[in-house]
Amino acid sequence: MDWRSSGEVRWLEAELPGARAAFTTRLGGLSRGAFASLNLGLLTGDDAPMVHANRAAMTGALGVDPAGVISGMQVHGAGIGRREQPNPESAWLRGAGEDPDLFDGWATSAGGMAPLVYVADCLPVALTGPGGVAMIHCGWRGLAAGIVERGAHEVEATAAAIGPGIGRCCFEVGQEVLAEFTGLGDDVADGRMLDLALVCERLLRKAGVENVETAGLCTSCESELFFSHRRDGGVTGRQAGLVWTWPS
Repeated sequence: MDWRSSGEVRWLEAELPGARAAFTTRLGGLSRGAFASLNLGLLTGDDAPMVHANRAAMTGALGVDPAGVISGMQVHGAGIGRREQPNPESAWLRGAGEDPDLFDGWATSAGGMAPLVYVADCLPVALTGPGGVAMIHCGWRGLAAGIVERGAHEVEATAAAIGPGIGRCCFEVGQEVLAEFTGLGDDVADGRMLDLALVCERLLRKAGVENVETAGLCTSCESELFFSHRRDGGVTGRQAGLVWTWPS
């Protein structure tokens, strides 16, 4: 992955077969206080006009059509939605609305569409394969529920990029969480410190995804770059991961 920037907006970019993925940082937006500065999450307590301005700045920096961004309300599950047409009434442009799409991953095979998930410690994971591209939201609950397998199956994934998330250094969990990932190798945890990215990589390989790239950045440690739900006591913004098709 490589760092990219446009003005003050900065992101990590991964090149995948037939696709590009971007993992945003907190840099380059208008929000203030706990949400400074490029907060992309509306359901955080931040001012909605600021969030919409941040979203416009992000899509402008990446050169992504805002009407093609696919997002919804995440519930730490394993549901994957698919959309093939731009939607001017999308959750990205208008907010979740009264009847939100409750998915923790999105897929598409259409050009000009960009599946997106919001994160603030969970892993954003981009997938690409013959069935298109997908972006999935991978916290421990989603990983335990099978979101990696479902996302990989949805696009027949052959390659993946795991974006920044909370690292083993900062992610202490209980025995009930560790028990969800027995069989993936003793090295996925050091005592009660769980390596979420390594869990995700192992699950991707079990799902047949051979080409896996990992950012290797901890959102909790890197306070200047990323929002972190755990570090900030739940009062924080959201960065995002998104992916779109790109000619090889």
